[in-house]
Amino acid sequence: MLINIKEDLGKDMFQNEILDNLSTGVIAVDNELKVIWVNSACESLLHISRERSTNTKVSQVLVVTDNLSSILKQVRDLALPIAKRGVSLRLPAGSSLQADLIITPLIDEEDVSELLIEILPVDRYLQISHEESLLTAQETSRTMIRGLAHEIKNPLGGVRGAAQLLARELSDPNLCEYTNIIIEEADRLRDLVDRLFGPRQKPTFNQINIHQILEHVVKLTNAEHSLDSLFQRDYDPSLPEFLADQAQLTQAILNIVQNAIQASNDINECNIQLRTRPARQITIGGIRHKLLCLIDIIDNGPGIESELLPSIFMPMVTGRANGTGLGLSISQSIVKQHGGLIECKSNPGNTCFTLTLPMEPSNE
Repeated sequence: MLINIKEDLGKDMFQNEILDNLSTGVIAVDNELKVIWVNSACESLLHISRERSTNTKVSQVLVVTDNLSSILKQVRDLALPIAKRGVSLRLPAGSSLQADLIITPLIDEEDVSELLIEILPVDRYLQISHEESLLTAQETSRTMIRGLAHEIKNPLGGVRGAAQLLARELSDPNLCEYTNIIIEEADRLRDLVDRLFGPRQKPTFNQINIHQILEHVVKLTNAEHSLDSLFQRDYDPSLPEFLADQAQLTQAILNIVQNAIQASNDINECNIQLRTRPARQITIGGIRHKLLCLIDIIDNGPGIESELLPSIFMPMVTGRANGTGLGLSISQSIVKQHGGLIECKSNPGNTCFTLTLPMEPSNE
């Protein structure tokens, strides 16, 4: 008898481990429609915890506009699976999520012992498609710039060399001022082309605390603008340390913060919120990550024009007359080298940049 119990426990643990590694949210409920288990993807999707959800009514965990209980009873009584498309789920923070629900009865000795609810977030699939398109567009842009840079730097080297030779032949020292201008401008253009590619060095991965990096950015920014504080913090203290390049991540976050300040009409009215949260089972660039760190940088500035928004991470794209259009491009390159992605949503008075960073060793 003990052997059978151990075998059953081992089987349940194995099945739970499989379900826990799915990117689809899964909830298991018993005959009384009480939650007996949720997987990690469901915790992240619905912003709930497994411990608090267990033994509670499923209607308290999965809040939908339709009568969920009657649907579950129908599946239980008829022992037939059912799919509900385009269901609106209400999340604890007040936001909503569009998803498809697939409810499957688990039959044990001709009776339904449990119900399995699969949550397929429609919004998330659209987001994955958007992310893949964004990464493809950025890689295409970098390839084009790489070829263009080669064509620019070659003649620049020739111009610089000719100016140096000319300077040696000039008998009047005052004329060297003009050759110096040619050399300096050639160097400036060369440096500009180099900056288009972002950081030249690959990240050096060490254990970092993301909140220490954010606080360092806060200190740098407040010191530069001689203000007590521009920031509000909303940190999740449960986030563990993970492998990343501290200097590069600092630069990536600082670029976004500086952009927000520069876009503000009045720095004294500028407010920036820094928020961190964990996330689970997210696919970026075709790679699924079990655990990730989300960093939201939210400002109350005028917002980004909708026509400009799809291309803000492209080099040389800027909404400011005196901007270079390199800051966001460099930040995206840094985060991409960490296996992550930066996304932006913007409305007047609320612009949010979200950095998604895998909290596991990079494959690059």
